[in-house]
Amino acid sequence: MRLFSAALMRLCFGATIFLAALAAQTLPAAGQGIALRGVGPVNESMAGVAVGCPLDAAGAIQWNPASISGLPCSEMSFGFGLLLPTTQLSSRIDANAFGPGSPPITLAGADDSEPGVSAIPAMAMVYKEAGSRWSFGLGVLGVGGSHVNYPASVLGGTTNPILFPQPSGLGRLSASVDVLQIDPTVSYELTDRLSIGFAPTITIADLNASPLFLGPRNSDGTYPEGIGTRYTWGGGFQVGLYYTTDADWHFGASVKSPQWMEPFRFQTQDSFGRPQVETFHLDYPLIVSLGTSYTGFENWTIGCDVRYFNYASTAGFTDGGFAPDGALIGLDWKDVYSVALGVQRQVSQRLIVRMGYCYNTNPITSEASQFNVASPLITQHTIHVGASYVFADNWLFSVAYAHAFENEVSGLLQPAGSPPIPNTAVASKVSADTLTAGFSKRF
Repeated sequence: MRLFSAALMRLCFGATIFLAALAAQTLPAAGQGIALRGVGPVNESMAGVAVGCPLDAAGAIQWNPASISGLPCSEMSFGFGLLLPTTQLSSRIDANAFGPGSPPITLAGADDSEPGVSAIPAMAMVYKEAGSRWSFGLGVLGVGGSHVNYPASVLGGTTNPILFPQPSGLGRLSASVDVLQIDPTVSYELTDRLSIGFAPTITIADLNASPLFLGPRNSDGTYPEGIGTRYTWGGGFQVGLYYTTDADWHFGASVKSPQWMEPFRFQTQDSFGRPQVETFHLDYPLIVSLGTSYTGFENWTIGCDVRYFNYASTAGFTDGGFAPDGALIGLDWKDVYSVALGVQRQVSQRLIVRMGYCYNTNPITSEASQFNVASPLITQHTIHVGASYVFADNWLFSVAYAHAFENEVSGLLQPAGSPPIPNTAVASKVSADTLTAGFSKRF
């Protein structure tokens, strides 16, 4: 049996790394700011609830390393999500907005983004040796990102001023950031009720922006391209506690450190074709989570998580606006607070159903709306539903659907190095749908 378990672990590890390599180029968009709400179909269907409510390997590893001790047995899981954001960017310049000599007509329009469907990988395994206080896990998880892709706007078309050709506007606007984490995890049961967990986190990210508004303008007022980049590496750690009681209550707490990333580097060129290198520093934020669950009702599990995301002190998200040379200083995000509720019902020996709801505050204010036209991560209310079916000996097929309701943020247009312009507006409108499915094996 031990030989079989060891072989199974080696097979799972190899498959996890292989699938992660395939999926690393097509990660997610939209969530609690840049961070996703759930990972894998089980955790996604519970709205991300997992800190004090360990139901599967992926959710436990992502949100509380100590909670893998609370899983009933060893498990390996493979999930794959498809996320479709619906994003619209609009802008307006009122007649005579710039005073005498400015256009005597109002220029206004809106364009829909075509980011396509993003893929979200979630591979995880947990190994629990019978009679041992130690539990071990490994997760390879898509944990965050954003994708937009807007066409250029011209008079006679949509007439969207912010997308006018450079240097008047940004022209065609395409931007993406993808974040993948690898989490080797260990948990130890200090007592029969209390466990402590630790996980070093290895983070891989990819950032592209066209035009490259993250850096300075060229001498002719245009921005260079920002597609000549590479994968950027960073890391941090996560610690957690998990506690159970005789009264069917379970509690958890975890702290995930900032993911300190090396600077993103862009091999680009100026308007004369001369090579140049631009850099931008963007980290993944500190996350503090508290959670609880109750299992006192037969066949029911009810859980709640509360989270804090420290964007306001994270490199790349602090400050805001454009420098006099046109380079983006920062995204000017506020800290995010979220609360998630999830319910699971064991309908029969084979069928499990779940549903959840997540609310999070919006990190982007109206004053920062123009700085975030390429990162409009503003959805706040999300509903989640899902189910698992046991189709063979401890094999489960799970599926989840989530809908993030539409939200909008708007503010004034602000040219680089200038104050906001009265009688103008720029607005982003976003909603999103996610379908996730996967298989898991318990042993």
